Amino acid sequence: MKLIFRSMGKYKGAIILAVFIKLIGTMTELSLPYILEYMIDHVVPTGVMRDVILWGLLMFAAAVMCRTFNVTANRRAIDNAHHVSFDVRQALFRKTANLSGDRFDSFGLPSLISRMTSDSYNVQSAVAQFQTLCVRAPMMLFGGVVMTLMMDWALAMILIVMLPFLISIVLFVSSKGIPLYTGVQKKLDSVVRIMRENITGIRVVKALSKGEFEKKRFASANEEMAKTDIRAGTIMAIPGPFMQFCLNIGLTLVVIFGATRVNRGQMQPGVILAFLTYFNMISMGVIGINRIFMSMSKASASADRIDEVLGADDGWEVVDSTEESGDHIRFDNVSFSYGAESKTDADFAGGKRELALENISFTLNRGESLGIIGPTGCGKTTVINLLMRFYDPDKGKVTIDGRDVKSYGKDELRKKFGVVFQNDMVFNDTIGSNIDFGRELSQEALDNAARDAAAMEYIENLDGGMKYVAAIKGANLSGGQKQRLLVARALAACPEILVLDDSSSALDYKTDSAMRKAIREHHGESTLIMIAQRVTSIMGMDHIMVMDNGACIGYGTHNELMNSCPAYREIFEMQTA
Repeated sequence: MKLIFRSMGKYKGAIILAVFIKLIGTMTELSLPYILEYMIDHVVPTGVMRDVILWGLLMFAAAVMCRTFNVTANRRAIDNAHHVSFDVRQALFRKTANLSGDRFDSFGLPSLISRMTSDSYNVQSAVAQFQTLCVRAPMMLFGGVVMTLMMDWALAMILIVMLPFLISIVLFVSSKGIPLYTGVQKKLDSVVRIMRENITGIRVVKALSKGEFEKKRFASANEEMAKTDIRAGTIMAIPGPFMQFCLNIGLTLVVIFGATRVNRGQMQPGVILAFLTYFNMISMGVIGINRIFMSMSKASASADRIDEVLGADDGWEVVDSTEESGDHIRFDNVSFSYGAESKTDADFAGGKRELALENISFTLNRGESLGIIGPTGCGKTTVINLLMRFYDPDKGKVTIDGRDVKSYGKDELRKKFGVVFQNDMVFNDTIGSNIDFGRELSQEALDNAARDAAAMEYIENLDGGMKYVAAIKGANLSGGQKQRLLVARALAACPEILVLDDSSSALDYKTDSAMRKAIREHHGESTLIMIAQRVTSIMGMDHIMVMDNGACIGYGTHNELMNSCPAYREIFEMQTA
């Protein structure tokens, strides 16, 4: 709940105004039964029509005022709640975008999505209710009690005796609701995960005729969430019917004892009518408080989940570093394993962790090129992840220009790179905007990058050229067209370090060769790291690293590796036979 109140602080003026307006509207609403009682018992018996009309107009004005103030307060509350939830989502998005790889993996993408959507919506609902229901319900309850005490304290005692018991039930049940709703949100994470997997992999699911299997898997996760949600809702709904039953008994007792007191002349008929109205208001207040606790239980669970992300260390700590060498890029005995848990020497020594990289060392001077090749899952992409500091190494050091990458600020480090990852993202935007990617580059830079990436030949044939709109994930482009577009994006800003991770797998040999030639000629000042499955893509590199099971099993030029590395020679012979 700290997150909710912290987020509301920025709009405290607007929120206080909404609460004040709601307070006035509720107080006006509480005055209506009292005005009615006074008219029935004191104005109507006089028979003076002028007074009846004046009091009637007063009651009408109060009713209009009540509605106007309540509607205005509700609109302001909703507007304030939208502003708060907007800020929460913005903060959550910024934090998520800045999380290190380990932190991101520990939360998981489906969980982060559900925190951004359903959890932030629960917070928004709570903020809105805080300004409306949290004012109206207690005012109805306690204001109604005060008004009944002013009218007839003996009759009011019937309700007062019940209130502590009813409120205790609400508080007890609500205290059980937060962990239950936390469980619901965790189950929702699983549902989102399966849904996301099926949406992104729909072609594979259809191609392998696994639609029924995936439907059953989703139904199982959905059923688990539904069961947890029903259990939480059932427990949280217990106070409602019980309170309504008790209030109905109280209402019956009020009618019985009120009628008796009227017959004895101990109270006026208008009082009992007002009492019934106030009793209904008090009933609404108690039910409203129950709704508040239900909503706040959900919101508290959601706020805790959001705060867990916002309060997490993003894993980007800048450390002091002095230049140790003149190498542009250097890996010095680097070892790494994936996983968000604590990593100790005992874990590695005891074999509790599988190393993604083990004692990797190499150096690159500015403008040199490195090709990395090896079987799937051998750690090639992990080298890039550590170089760009998506993860920090468990052992060893990664340096750029002699400085530990941990000594760079995030923007300072990332601006050095132009990168194409496996399965990289093409956005639903124009071709030009996809290449520019918000960097406000000149049209000449975009055109040159497209030509160097061998993409201009197909871009010019598209309807609109650079203004042609790519579909989501580039669905209206071929695999080779997407890869060339992504390479153009990486080249456009003439990066200091160019990283191409399996970026030519969908290209024919002629296009691949033309692209590599253009990169050598026009981007020779960039240090190039290329991950490839084709030997022909990297055999002309200054250095080639052969990897297997996270280890470097060969390093050198193409000719050196043909003589010294059987694994590389085998790959070459298999691909060129």
